[in-house]
Amino acid sequence: MADNKSGRKKQARDVDRRQREREIATELARGDEPEPPVDTADLVDIELELESLAFPATGTAVVETVGDREIESAGGRYAVADLVPATEAETFESPVAVRTRIQRPTTALAMKRIVEAIDPIPHAELSQSQREAYEKTFRALQAIDADDNDEGIQAITDWILERIEDKESLPGSRDVRRQAASFCRSKGYEVRSDEWLGI
Repeated sequence: MADNKSGRKKQARDVDRRQREREIATELARGDEPEPPVDTADLVDIELELESLAFPATGTAVVETVGDREIESAGGRYAVADLVPATEAETFESPVAVRTRIQRPTTALAMKRIVEAIDPIPHAELSQSQREAYEKTFRALQAIDADDNDEGIQAITDWILERIEDKESLPGSRDVRRQAASFCRSKGYEVRSDEWLGI
């Protein structure tokens, strides 16, 4: 590599990129959430592209910037637009927040459907604590049986969407956990009282 300004910049970008890849790989390996592994190079490329945005950024801005970019996971290829709701109500504090959201595509798909369902409803809002509880429930469902094609996540997402349609509000996180536990028990899975779903 030439020892000039552009060569040094490229070298610095490459070092930064490798560091981000290592951080993402470490985070994914350390995570207690069963999710198909996502290609970390895809995540790093998307995160670098997002640096052109001013943060906090809306879901709309993220989708406009990187919506056509795809990530590869064991479950298939996903466009960022499939995982991030294109709405002003959804905001991200940094490119890392976007990466964190899309690195677990199954959960991101479910949450996108929920956010889009409440977006047109006046005064309906998904708080950060409620989002975290929903996501934790989805991860617990995925941990029950990773080979069930995410049937539990789809069933609970559909149940939440029905409740939104019927009542024009989000069900409480405890109600979602109860419904998820009932689903698991109906499929023959044990749910212990000391687990997240054991409510």
